[in-house]
Amino acid sequence: MATTDKLSNLQSATAALSQISENEKNGFINLVARYLSGEAQHVEWSKIQTPTDEVVVPYDSLAPTPEGASDVKSLLDKLVVLKLNGGLGTTMGCTGPKSVIEVRDGLTFLDLIVIQIENLNSKYGSSVPLLLMNSFNTHDDTQKIVEKYTNSNVEIHTFNQSQYPRLVVDDFLPLPSKGQTGKDGWYPPGHGDVFSSLMNSGKLDTLISQGKEYVFVANSDNLGALVDLKLLNHLIENKNEYCMEVTPKTLADVKGGTLISYEGRVQLLEIAQVPDEHVGEFKSIEKFKIFNTNNLWVNLKAIKRLVEADALKMEIIPNPKEVDGVKVLQLETAAGAAIKFFDKAIGINVPRSRFLPVKATSDLLLVQSDLYTLQDGFVVRNQARANPENPSIELGPEYKKVSSFLGRFKSIPSIVELDSLKVAGDVWFGAGVILKGKVSIVAKAGVKLEIPDGTVLANKEINGPEDL
Repeated sequence: MATTDKLSNLQSATAALSQISENEKNGFINLVARYLSGEAQHVEWSKIQTPTDEVVVPYDSLAPTPEGASDVKSLLDKLVVLKLNGGLGTTMGCTGPKSVIEVRDGLTFLDLIVIQIENLNSKYGSSVPLLLMNSFNTHDDTQKIVEKYTNSNVEIHTFNQSQYPRLVVDDFLPLPSKGQTGKDGWYPPGHGDVFSSLMNSGKLDTLISQGKEYVFVANSDNLGALVDLKLLNHLIENKNEYCMEVTPKTLADVKGGTLISYEGRVQLLEIAQVPDEHVGEFKSIEKFKIFNTNNLWVNLKAIKRLVEADALKMEIIPNPKEVDGVKVLQLETAAGAAIKFFDKAIGINVPRSRFLPVKATSDLLLVQSDLYTLQDGFVVRNQARANPENPSIELGPEYKKVSSFLGRFKSIPSIVELDSLKVAGDVWFGAGVILKGKVSIVAKAGVKLEIPDGTVLANKEINGPEDL
């Protein structure tokens, strides 16, 4: 079928969908039209340049934060914190928003975020509001949870990102128009949608009218994404419209993409855009030394200008799925890819401590252990650890769900001196276990392996009780 026919059939079918707004219908059709036009996704490898220190600014070179409380208050009064809260905790076996998983001391991601902003507002007499961008998957649950913060000194606003219909691959029609009326017919189109959703919700104009100037956008599961006054001060002083926090890359960091200079502008390069023959080079840490943390600082008036001009045409990420045996396509975009459309856009190379995402139970083990403590809602690294890198942790499928993960530990082991841990099979940990160096615990099939209370394992391979 010709592209024009596909598009006109899709337009008719989408127009009949009553569940979404005109803005959402237009945004969806726009995205599909761009996808069908085959916009170039790959970059010309020879044109890639390593950004200079003017483009990716070293954190240590930033001017110190103003000392006076009134100066700090006037900085904070220009700020809004926005957490991307559209994700479900399904990868860790939880129902509902991921942000309500308990991280530490009975507190959820959302609790910690609110406590952090409460402390800022109390300390400086400021009024930094918190915005949560939900998806249709997380909206209802989040509304209920937010009610418990009614008496806090943080104004909390929620808004939904767009809801787009999944595309049936065979005929390019929306899945909901074929009788799939449940949630499975729809998807949230990635966090690149944050800018237009902020505008369409009316929140953007309200914030600008209140004198707010910058929004700090971060994933709700990144425990390192705290308000940083040095960063905010730098952006205001230099009138930067957009700043992406990047951090030194490790071999594990492939997903976030990296910043490059390309045809005179700073740009995000993600693995999907890399020609096949250069993927190995992209993954290495020799040429591409930094990666995107998805902590973004963006000027509100610049967002309004670019959304109104329909200028934010971020690279499209096709995400194939299957629903009840039907092959479908989700077209998504990423907020980091918007960097090239803003004026005076920069990266700031921040310490690794600003990137502490919890994507799996192996990450949960790190933040619940003695490697970190909790102070005023901030997860703070234990100074007793000599190695600046966190230990690498690999847990078997028995630990994938939060409930089974918690059930297998009487208490979280001490890992301050751990380099790496591999656990596989039916393994259970007693209380007060200490792990040091490189530890591998692999239970034989059908064998339950219990690590007794108080065991110290240093550079050991355990395959059965006889190895303990």
